[in-house]
Amino acid sequence: MRWPAALALLLLSGSAGAHSFGRLYNLPVPFWLYAYGAAAALLLSFLVAAYFLHAGAGPGTTSTRELSNGAALRGLRRLRLPLLLRLGALAALGLCVLTGLVGSRNPYTNINMTLFWVWFVLGFAYLSALIGDVYSWINPWQSLAQGLTRLWPDYGRGRLRYPERYGYWPALALYMGFIWLELFGHSKPPSLAWALITYSAINLLGVWLWGLRAWFRYGELFAVFLRLIALMAPLDLRRRDGRTRIYLRWPFAGLLQERAEHGSLVVFILFMLSSTAFDGLRETVPWVRLFWTDFHALVKPWVGAQPALAYPRLSEIYRVWQTLALLLSPFLYLALYLGCLWLSRVLAGSRLPLSELALRFAYSLLPIALVYHLTHYYTLLMTQGVKIVPMLSDPFGWRWNLFGTAGWLRSAVIPDMGKVWHTQVGLIVFGHIVSVVIAHVEALRVFPGRRQALLSQLPMLLLMVLFTAAGLWILAQPIQTGR
Repeated sequence: MRWPAALALLLLSGSAGAHSFGRLYNLPVPFWLYAYGAAAALLLSFLVAAYFLHAGAGPGTTSTRELSNGAALRGLRRLRLPLLLRLGALAALGLCVLTGLVGSRNPYTNINMTLFWVWFVLGFAYLSALIGDVYSWINPWQSLAQGLTRLWPDYGRGRLRYPERYGYWPALALYMGFIWLELFGHSKPPSLAWALITYSAINLLGVWLWGLRAWFRYGELFAVFLRLIALMAPLDLRRRDGRTRIYLRWPFAGLLQERAEHGSLVVFILFMLSSTAFDGLRETVPWVRLFWTDFHALVKPWVGAQPALAYPRLSEIYRVWQTLALLLSPFLYLALYLGCLWLSRVLAGSRLPLSELALRFAYSLLPIALVYHLTHYYTLLMTQGVKIVPMLSDPFGWRWNLFGTAGWLRSAVIPDMGKVWHTQVGLIVFGHIVSVVIAHVEALRVFPGRRQALLSQLPMLLLMVLFTAAGLWILAQPIQTGR
């Protein structure tokens, strides 16, 4: 291996902790068998769905049972649980900022890194997939804006009417910046604290310009992200008549109760897919070689062939290369998605506009986005997430022991690589099967007959197989190379 590739691999090896644990794992059977097996599972699920499903079939499209009046929930209301949760979320945000500003700079002893990146960004996403959009109750930035509105009533009304053409582009722009910060920002406790302060200021400014309702629907990235994740939950949380009502429904049924309302939301969903895939891809040997070997050979006449002289300039170019790849990734996915929908439209003989089909089928991609997120990051909850227990006793990293837990769970938790890999395979296949079924149910609604619906889904099935194989390949690369 040439010097640039070797040096790059050495520098980048420390960032692979989200995907593997520094040990080589040999797959029990060749990778192609996993890929073929996953593709066969998708094909079988497609055939089963095509045979058994008909118009009006599939997961229930209406909530099945209201739970709001249960004794347990009435008791929680009497305890003022929503208020306590909102105060807790505000306290957690304040703790992340305070500990980052004045606490230890070590990310493994300061609570703000684990509390925000692991428990909020990861854990709350998985919690939303289980119990619904709780975040809309406890959003700390919304609570801050509501508090300001009580003091200054005109503040929450906004100064401008939110333009319809903006759609979800503000949330997408913030989402892209957030992922860039996660992947390339080399975040430490102080920088995370300042990032949260900046993000709080952006939210307060957004509310001042466009009002509470518009901003937290279209602009606040976590509100949009977690609301999409919550559509897959078996609990449906709604606000009616000034009260929050809870309904029990089939898992993933929420994806059939609503549809994407703007093209920017389609791109947001695709970025949920592409950013996670890119995070895994950038840690693979082929991706690193693409730049440090192939690209370097092309630009050698301009940057020089001397390693010590060329590396600083190439590293800056590599940072730009990575950033552009991340920002362009959802539009590459969009081209694939629209291409498949165009083929679906031709095969079904439909006259519906391509833009309408893109909106109708966008939510069928969300199960894939969820399992991508799970497979890439759930091990962080097992390895770093448990460290929250000792950190609660010593949040600033000052060697306190407030609750007597500072000495707990100090040894590293290393999951078994075989179990991790096979869990990842199962989750990837499951998510794609759910997406195949959801897309087929939607096709039965969109197209006039079962034959047209079946033909329309052949390109989407091909896209699902491609996503499955690519997702498994990306996951397998760091494992098999001991990264």
